[in-house]
Amino acid sequence: MVQTLSEMRADENGTVLKIHGGQGLLNRLGALGIIPGKKITKISSMSARGPVTIQVNRSQVALGFGMASKILVNVDRKAG
Repeated sequence: MVQTLSEMRADENGTVLKIHGGQGLLNRLGALGIIPGKKITKISSMSARGPVTIQVNRSQVALGFGMASKILVNVDRKAG
């Protein structure tokens, strides 16, 4: 299932498919290791439009809601 990072639930895993944004956003996320093909896990998010925390490359990264809503993720389906 494809969702934006901001739509994912906490503790869901997925693979980054695409990032909708300009070169500045792509460079910033790339420096954090968030690139298409990368596996990520959503750790938490604040209610409403607060920051989103993810794990990538054994590091936790907090992103703003707007930035997270520009990252498309193929969410792993849970068995069962």
